[in-house]
Order: sequence, then structure tokens, then C-alpha cells
Amino acid sequence: MKNNISLNFLLLAGFFILISASGMAQEQSEFQKKQFIQQNDTLNYRILFPKNFSEEKEYPVVLFLHGAGERGSDNEAQLVHGSDLFLKEANREDFPAIVIFPQAPKDDYWAKVEVDRNKTPFEFSFKNEEEPTKALHLVMALLNSVTSEDYIDKDRIYVGGLSMGGMGTYEILSRMPETFAAAFAICGGADPAIAKKYPEGFNIWIFHGEEDNVVPAEFSKTMAREINTAGGNAKLSLYPHDNHNSWDSAFSEPYLLPWLFSHQKND
Repeated sequence: MKNNISLNFLLLAGFFILISASGMAQEQSEFQKKQFIQQNDTLNYRILFPKNFSEEKEYPVVLFLHGAGERGSDNEAQLVHGSDLFLKEANREDFPAIVIFPQAPKDDYWAKVEVDRNKTPFEFSFKNEEEPTKALHLVMALLNSVTSEDYIDKDRIYVGGLSMGGMGTYEILSRMPETFAAAFAICGGADPAIAKKYPEGFNIWIFHGEEDNVVPAEFSKTMAREINTAGGNAKLSLYPHDNHNSWDSAFSEPYLLPWLFSHQKND
């Protein structure tokens, strides 16, 4: 009898897991699979359009850069972290926007940086003065292509990312300083010297876990300080008990999207 109960329980649990996974896959399918091709290079990306999208209206754009663990060629893994935030019904109703999740190839990186993974925390040597990586170059070209459309609100273009994507966020801000209205960077880092390239008064919300043993929290503290010193407006949220996955806490911030979408260029 006990064996039958245990078997039924396992079957029922498996059923609910399957239904949950199916529902997640169906939700994520709202992000259309696309490829951006420039000369001989291809960038996989997913794009979410607002409900009842109309080319007669104007919409903000959010570019989201994933972490190193989501690199690849499946055009799916980049949705693992963050996509749920933009798929929530309430957020789609309150903040209709075009959301872009590009995927970096396995052997590339968003930021121009050398990473020593043999040490804990990792050691990073940023090369911001060099040409961007192929992946970031393609992202910038993709963004220029999308934002050239008439239905884009050019004053409300945003960027954010986590870990490698947080580093890419800092870097793309320095390479396209006149493009973005606001940004958020989660457990990332950069050469603080690039803060001088950001526009006066630029708004960015920075998140980091104090217990991060991959990317030290000091990176975010330094970036926030240098951005503010250079005339920007950096907001810093530190989570005392979070390790590297501080994105869970950041995505749970109830004011993240209201804060982000409240900004426009030159506000």
C-alpha cells in the first residue's frame, strides 16, 4: 500500500513539474526567435513585443545582457534569468515595451575583459580602450537597427544585465553614451575610468551581493562611487547575504521596472 502511495505521489509530482515546464516554455515562446546577420557574422536573439503591438504607436526598448553561463547557440538559454520579469501580466500591462535578449556565443564575451577563473574570486583585467568584442559589436548594430524603426521611442531606450551582462552594460554605456535613458547592472564590474564617458546625470541602479565569491562586491561599490563623482546618478543596492546570484533579489525589487521606465533622456 505504501509503495502504491509513494508511486502515485511521484507520478503526480512529475506531472506538475511537466505542466510547470510546459507553461514556462509556452511563456518564453512569447519571445520570438530571431537572428541578426551582419556580413558573415550572426547574433541569435529573442524579442518580446507588447501585447496589441501597433506600428502606429511608440514603445520603449529594453536590451538585456545575460551572464556567462547562458552563452551558447541554442537561442534559448539567455532567457533563464530575467525573462520572467518582463513576461508578468502586470508588467506587460503597466510597462508595454520591446524587450531584446541577445545570446553571446560560447567562446565570446559581452565585455572586453580577460578573466582568470583559476582564482576565487575571479580576476578581471578590463580592456575598455580596445575595440569591442564581436558579440558586443553585433549587439550595438542590432540595437541601432531596431531603434531606427518609427515605432521606437528614442528617448526611452534602456539596458541592463547580470554578471558578464552587468559588465557588458557598463561597457555599452561608454560606447553608446547618447543612446540610453537609464540602466541597471547586477553583480558586474568595469574599469571605473569609463564612468567619465557617461552623460551628465545619467541614472543607473547597481545591485550586488556582499558575499559574492565570483565577482567581488567592491566592483559595484567602486562603479557607483565613480559614476557619482563624474556627475552621474548611481543608486546602489547591496544584499548582505547574497552570493553571486544577487539577480534573484534584484528582480524581486518591486520598484525596479517603475524606476527604469520613469526615466527618459535628458530628464
